[in-house]
Amino acid sequence: MSSSALASKTWALRPGLISGHYPEKDELQDHWIERSLTHLQGILASFRIDQQRDLQQVVAKIEQQGEKLTTLDHDQMNQLRLELHRQFHRNGLSIPLCIEAFALIRETATRTIQLRHYNSQLMGGWSMLHGQLAEMETGEGKTLAATLAAATAALAGIPTHVITVNEYLVVRDARTMGALYRALGLSVGYVTQEMTEEQRRAAYRCDITYCTNKQVAFDYLRDRLTLGNQRNKLQLQLETAYADHDRSEQFLLRGLCFAIVDEADSVLIDEARTPLILTRTIDSSAEHDVYRLSLHLAKKLVTGDDYKIDPESHQVQLSLTGQQRLAQLKLSVASPLQNARRREELVCQALHALHLLRKDRDYLVVEEKVVLIDANTGRTMPDRSWERGLQQLVEAKEGCPLSDAREQLGRLTYQQFFRRYLRLGGMTGTAREVSSELWSVYRLKVQRIPLHKPSQRQKLPMVVVPQSEEKWAEVLASVVALRAEDRPVLIGTGSVFDSEQLSQKLTTSGIPHRVLNARQDQQEADIVATAGNPRQVTVATNMAGRGTDIPLATGVADAGGLHVIATSRNEAKRIDRQLFGRCARQGDPGSYQSILSLDDELLLKNCRPWLLKLMKGKRLQQYGLDQTQQRIERRQRETRRNLLLQEQQNGRLLAFSGHLE
Repeated sequence: MSSSALASKTWALRPGLISGHYPEKDELQDHWIERSLTHLQGILASFRIDQQRDLQQVVAKIEQQGEKLTTLDHDQMNQLRLELHRQFHRNGLSIPLCIEAFALIRETATRTIQLRHYNSQLMGGWSMLHGQLAEMETGEGKTLAATLAAATAALAGIPTHVITVNEYLVVRDARTMGALYRALGLSVGYVTQEMTEEQRRAAYRCDITYCTNKQVAFDYLRDRLTLGNQRNKLQLQLETAYADHDRSEQFLLRGLCFAIVDEADSVLIDEARTPLILTRTIDSSAEHDVYRLSLHLAKKLVTGDDYKIDPESHQVQLSLTGQQRLAQLKLSVASPLQNARRREELVCQALHALHLLRKDRDYLVVEEKVVLIDANTGRTMPDRSWERGLQQLVEAKEGCPLSDAREQLGRLTYQQFFRRYLRLGGMTGTAREVSSELWSVYRLKVQRIPLHKPSQRQKLPMVVVPQSEEKWAEVLASVVALRAEDRPVLIGTGSVFDSEQLSQKLTTSGIPHRVLNARQDQQEADIVATAGNPRQVTVATNMAGRGTDIPLATGVADAGGLHVIATSRNEAKRIDRQLFGRCARQGDPGSYQSILSLDDELLLKNCRPWLLKLMKGKRLQQYGLDQTQQRIERRQRETRRNLLLQEQQNGRLLAFSGHLE
């Protein structure tokens, strides 16, 4: 993008007369021809993610500008900052001014937080500022790179959201980078779940706001409820002048101006399969007996005869025999289950709770409460619940007190939400596999950033055995050998159940270790901090180290560094890469290996039976695993696409009566 074009766009990124009091993009309503063209553009863009010549030229100019700043004292630096701030407001985000800003931010970071941006981080920050997704390898310092884009945009008067995947990182990053922002004359805030509306509003009024994707999306939904159906931008502007009750004072956000999304593939891809639903609790105690009865009826049905389960689509379907058997049951006249449609829906939900949702994989039971587990990160989601009675049916299954149902107030998908930001940037270690989808859905181009130091990561040969017991035996033998070399080991498991099963085997073998899963999410920072110590063994679910480095203790690098063992394949290859990326960061040595079994649940559910038989021969094992992951990825991509199209269709159908949100 040219300097003049970039500068002209800056005015539209700020709240004001041009963009309105609550700036955001209008919802894209693509015709099928446009969708086809953008899909083709996405495929072509995936071949251009390694073009770095322009970035290298920008870095050279930032280096030249930075040399002039090293001799300036505090007052001179402050005067330069004030002048740059004035120039940004007068001329916008022109390329020369952005180069000056990057040099200033880099020098300020060196002086205030004793961290100096590497050239690779300059490239990453530049890509994010220009509305691209920077693919930076795990451990390359994405958190620091984001400060370049965030501070530059904020200096230009653009409200900036730095969005990440969990509240621990939100608080940590806002606090550790806060000194840098304040030295630049910028205010920084953060939003967490327990905050009141006033605290949230104050945080969003800051120049830079750190928040999770969930919190900012739900706060946006709350603002949409405040707006109601009167969403005319001009009307909203005029309200500030003549209305007795100005709605703008009730908003939490200042609009959707600029967002930098950390772990962008997790947020924009993995979490985009499920819509966000804003709800409120309603008294449903009268229905609790109905849920218990539905579960009782479901237990009487016979699989294969009365119902069929499709593990791939996660669907339960009653057969004609099952429907007839339910219809013959003697129920009280007043029972809601007298209605055939309601009866069959609830029984199918009960079968789903019984056979498709598993304790310690999909949810935990904590103090007689069912707490959902995020399949992508392994973390608990205490404020989430299943809908259409499924939550209450799982509670009944586990013998927990049944919670009240929730009434829907608003609904939104992540695809709809992030497409409304005027400018969207991001960063992640794993984006190349989904670069086409990121472009076609979000118009977000992936830019791969070169490593700061050459990688020393070593891949050991994959081991595949027939049964889980053999797999655990191989893992234990590997752990014993690595500990003898004084190397730390990180073992990735697919579920809480697997992590605890392995923990028992390690304990029986007399191997000291620590476990990091959804039960220990409050101890994550402490566990990760010690995972790089000599002979340390850490067993973790997918939540292991998301956004956090595993520092190597003294002497560990000389011993060979951290070794990572994967005991199961994830649904996507890039999630496997996230686990392997825990080792060999910033030029350190390290290694990884997959130790798998053919009775793994992911394979049994998703691999074609004929291919699973062929995988017993070692030559086809890698092919079979790749084909299984690709099959899952295609299915999930189709799910995301259908969800977006369905929400757009619902929006059009409901346009005459009001907005879906």
